[in-house]
Amino acid sequence: MAPPPFDPAMMTCLLLYAYCVGVFSSRKIAQACERNLAFLAIVGAGRPDFRTISLFRKAHLDAFADVFVQVLRLAQAAGLVRLGTIAVDGTKVQGNASRHKAMSYGYMTQEVVRLRAEIEGLLKQAETVDAQDDAVLGARRGDELPEELRRRGDRLATIEAAMKRLEAEARAEADAERQRREEADAERQRTGTKRRGREPGPIVETPADKAQTNFTDPELSIMKVANKGWEYGGNAQASVDGACQIILACDVTDQCNDQRQAEPMAAATRAELDRAEIAPAAEESGGRPRIPAVLDTGYFSGPAVAAMEREGFDPYIATGRQRHNTTPPAATAEPATTPVTPKERMRAKLDTEAGRSLYARRKTIVEPVFGQIKEVRGFRRFLLRGLAKIRGEWRLVCLTHNLLKIWRYGSGFLRGSRCALIV
Repeated sequence: MAPPPFDPAMMTCLLLYAYCVGVFSSRKIAQACERNLAFLAIVGAGRPDFRTISLFRKAHLDAFADVFVQVLRLAQAAGLVRLGTIAVDGTKVQGNASRHKAMSYGYMTQEVVRLRAEIEGLLKQAETVDAQDDAVLGARRGDELPEELRRRGDRLATIEAAMKRLEAEARAEADAERQRREEADAERQRTGTKRRGREPGPIVETPADKAQTNFTDPELSIMKVANKGWEYGGNAQASVDGACQIILACDVTDQCNDQRQAEPMAAATRAELDRAEIAPAAEESGGRPRIPAVLDTGYFSGPAVAAMEREGFDPYIATGRQRHNTTPPAATAEPATTPVTPKERMRAKLDTEAGRSLYARRKTIVEPVFGQIKEVRGFRRFLLRGLAKIRGEWRLVCLTHNLLKIWRYGSGFLRGSRCALIV
């Protein structure tokens, strides 16, 4: 008789506790269930093996979206969510894919030609062998597909599918670049300004020879990792409340930069707040004040600012990088000239004393969160494959971050302690 299934509540508690203490591998979780007293207190006599833990996590990743909202409500009840200021940023997290299982578009083209030539030669060889076998075997079977032909055929199909993915991505990037140029031309015509620099080259809809894709996890992109060169991974995004570093929304994208992430993160933050029924105090009386949101220069664009304002946020986005060891100009109460373009308006907004004071808080709000996740808990690599599963895994990491915040100083905040001093 088959053993009874494990209690879903127990399995959920096991996963949440494991992620809180920095144990992410299903094999290590199962091992801890045999040796660690805290894990034994959760599972009791029924100890799931690593396959059960892994399958439960994969099967219920979407359900953890509801758990994320429930934890957000707990943080609000503990007084840890103020919505005074939020900060949005991204961090690169390595994926479960090797750089050695990747191939460039140029090499794929050469490999396709070589494989087709080999397959054609093997087919001719097979026809010769079939003719010889027919003479010897007669009506008996002897025409099975050679293993080397099947192997090359499978590899050819895999490479051609990868080439189609790169070609589709190149067409999408060409369409985006075409739209960007049209918007820039319209803005220049409206303001009467001339193009600066050289005329841009023609838009190319075919992949570059150096464009790569990975065979292990095709949905991941090659990204530059700080001090480690290039790795296949995801760009993990987080929207963090400024009071006690509670994560309000999270996502993972395959885009290497953050320029297109301001709008989806603003929409995700607003959606999560609405689901958790969290709103600023003034909003409850009928008004809808804009929540200040600070983002670094990688997020800036005119459409991004407009999208965030539509979602009910007051964006403060840097328009350029500040050089080290340079003194910024003195803050002004009003700009010297009337700003015209979105970039000029945002720069004038950040040059005010209020704007500089607000933007200076960005590093103390969102960047420590990534440090706590990566350094303290040791989450530096996704274990699952596929963008949808990676997003679910990142959500699980973020909701356990919020649980740790509630456990560490939720009650202390209600007593008036300064949560900013507690990590």
